[in-house]
Amino acid sequence: MTITRDSDWSKMFTRRAAVLGGFQAALVATLVGRMYYLQIVQSDRYAMLAEDNRINLQLLAPPRGRILDRFGQPLALNKQQFQVLVVPEQAVRVGDTLDTLAKLIDLSEHERDRIKKEVGRKRGFIPITIKENLSWDEMARIQVNAPDLPGIVIDEGLTRFYPYGEAAAHLLGYVSSVDEDELNGDPLLQLPGFRIGKDGVEKVYDLQLRGKGGTSQVEVNAYGRAIRELERKECEAGSDVVLTIDERIQEFAGKRLGEESASVAVMDVHTGDLIALVSNPSFDANAFSRGLTTDEWKGLSTNDHKPLINKVLSGQYAPGSTFKTVVTLAALEHGVITPEQTVHCNGRYNLGSYVKHCHKVHGSVSMVRAISLSCDVYFYDVARRLGVDKIAAMANKFGLGSISGIGLPNEKPGLVPTEAWKKAARGERWAPGDNLNVGIGQGDVLATPIQLAVLAARIANGGVAVKPRIVRPAVLGNAAVDEEAGLNFESLNIPLPHLEILRQGMHDVVNGPPGTTTAMSARLKFTEPEMKGWTLSGKTGTAAVRGMTAADREAQKRDPSSVPWHLRDNALFIAFAPSHAPRYAMAVVVDHALGGGGAFAAPIAKDIMEMVLRLDPSRKPRTEDQIAQADVPHSAIDPADIAAADTAGRGPAQ
Repeated sequence: MTITRDSDWSKMFTRRAAVLGGFQAALVATLVGRMYYLQIVQSDRYAMLAEDNRINLQLLAPPRGRILDRFGQPLALNKQQFQVLVVPEQAVRVGDTLDTLAKLIDLSEHERDRIKKEVGRKRGFIPITIKENLSWDEMARIQVNAPDLPGIVIDEGLTRFYPYGEAAAHLLGYVSSVDEDELNGDPLLQLPGFRIGKDGVEKVYDLQLRGKGGTSQVEVNAYGRAIRELERKECEAGSDVVLTIDERIQEFAGKRLGEESASVAVMDVHTGDLIALVSNPSFDANAFSRGLTTDEWKGLSTNDHKPLINKVLSGQYAPGSTFKTVVTLAALEHGVITPEQTVHCNGRYNLGSYVKHCHKVHGSVSMVRAISLSCDVYFYDVARRLGVDKIAAMANKFGLGSISGIGLPNEKPGLVPTEAWKKAARGERWAPGDNLNVGIGQGDVLATPIQLAVLAARIANGGVAVKPRIVRPAVLGNAAVDEEAGLNFESLNIPLPHLEILRQGMHDVVNGPPGTTTAMSARLKFTEPEMKGWTLSGKTGTAAVRGMTAADREAQKRDPSSVPWHLRDNALFIAFAPSHAPRYAMAVVVDHALGGGGAFAAPIAKDIMEMVLRLDPSRKPRTEDQIAQADVPHSAIDPADIAAADTAGRGPAQ
């Protein structure tokens, strides 16, 4: 019995050992198979994953292209900037380091809280930006005190810089950080600190200016710490954009406007080149590039002179008497009055019980004299005979009622009303009295300063539909180039005799006999022999911004300064010169001026036009002798800023 029992236990042990051995064999076979699959079959895949973990591919931001004036003078470029970083693992105590640093540079509590949060989120060897755009003095103070600032590192990079500050801010726009809704899949936009164009030329030509990013392959250890750079592909810098603007005239015009809320557009009547495009007051685009403070933003956004609005493109004004140029051409085209016929002005015009006033009693006036005196009664009568639709058709020919097409953001179309427009917009019929308002550029008529400059240019060039442009297509460098060849603008089919009558009236506005002209203060005064006798032709405009009673008008005449600023009339002036061979046209609009277009806007236009003709950007290259001779005012620009700008690898202006 004992032998049998031992035999059974032996058999049972043998079976269990066999089962266990089989299980172990299967486990070993599975393990070997898995190892074979991973090391042999999937070796390439895992080798690639391991390599990817070892190699970190970093995207490099390209230098932004420059924006240049017509002679290659930089209006926007890249400036060397310093930023201070902290490497947490190298700092004994980050808080103590920040306390010491705060004694050397301005460091707000908000910035310190932000840095401490980043220290808690990131690995200790990753640098954290403390502050950008350090001044040279701030950078030097930090470097001198480096032994007392463990973990603090000074880094060098590029930031957008506008050397002329406010002079062309509305035109150029600015760059700023990428917003969430602007992410479109471009990896460049996700780079920390990367900036894109937000307004003006910077926005319209952002892709061209942005360039193409480079890459850097960096070997890292298991913790992500960089060990060495394996390969580097350099960035492709953004392309330069060359504008039609002459920086000297742009800056002079801005300074001439002073503290006024005003705008100026200067245009070549043959090529359409915009020589100056000024909206005043302006803002410093450099502040947007570095980031506005709360106080800076509040000061800009609450200013009643609207420094953030580009008035040249977005300001819509009643054109006032400058619109009489359009009414004159429409009257001649439809034959409602001849140049010799007269209208008697006794200071008021009656249309039934509706009474309209003129600013003076002019007596009997013909067409040329009515233009030079800006007689409202004459144009009330002509507009009544014409009707609004004929006037509107002529206005559209001269660029009113539609955007100019230069492509900059936020341009407004203005408004040229018609009978159909009033019916559709307001559900009302056009009234005969509406014609009188339109006849003097009031009522529903609205125009932007750039449209008024186009109007003046098309009158000056003989009725050619020249279109304004802001970017030059030719390679210029610092040499004069004749770009008129190949320009093929359409004709407006305005008879030249009609234009001559209008231009004679505009000439007399400025150069007529004393006591009859409305803008003698716009007479050119040249001492240069080759320019003596040159004259400017123009048309004044004074546009009310509110309905005025006879009592209001009398009170304003007695004491204009008693009228609140925002209720004063706008002063306008359109002009071209030289009168005998027009080359440049201009529009000046001064918001709520203490005086009319002849007294206020015309002298500004005269000073700017004299500068334009002396420098003549269409024919003369930029030279320092010309700058000194013309006595052009310049902003205080640190030469070191220009010298330190990123201009490497760039050729002549494109």
